[in-house]
Amino acid sequence: MIKRPPLPEELSELRVLASFQFRGVGEEFIPEDVLVAISPSTGKIRYLEHNGAIYLSIRASDYRLLLHRASGHVLNKLLPHPYLRIYVNPKYAPYIMKGGNVFSKHVVYADPAIRPGDEVLAVNSKTGELLGVGKAVKPGWVVTYYKWGEALRIREGVLED
Repeated sequence: MIKRPPLPEELSELRVLASFQFRGVGEEFIPEDVLVAISPSTGKIRYLEHNGAIYLSIRASDYRLLLHRASGHVLNKLLPHPYLRIYVNPKYAPYIMKGGNVFSKHVVYADPAIRPGDEVLAVNSKTGELLGVGKAVKPGWVVTYYKWGEALRIREGVLED
């Protein structure tokens, strides 16, 4: 991978994508000092790096931004509650922080506007602290209404190595 600062038009495009996907916070969400990793074979951006850690990945098939631990912390501060969040019973927080998936029976509340496939933050229902980031399996309204099955497939827990 070739790492370099993004061109102005690339940074602008990434911020527009982030605004669309994460409810209008693209300008604040993607910092100026981010680095982009370019695939040598395709010439496309594969991920963004900030402060030495992967900040966001870009899925090649549909150009959606995939959250990682670093971007999850930033998004948790930027977005008003309950946008793109699944609130988890604190009893299960240690399991999720280590990368365990969130099941519907562990959910206290979820943003009803979450759709399957959305990038979502798993947060502690008492403190609001980030537990992990991942991809929604079910709509937000279903997760709180029906107490069965997987709700969120965690990509990274905050305590994973």
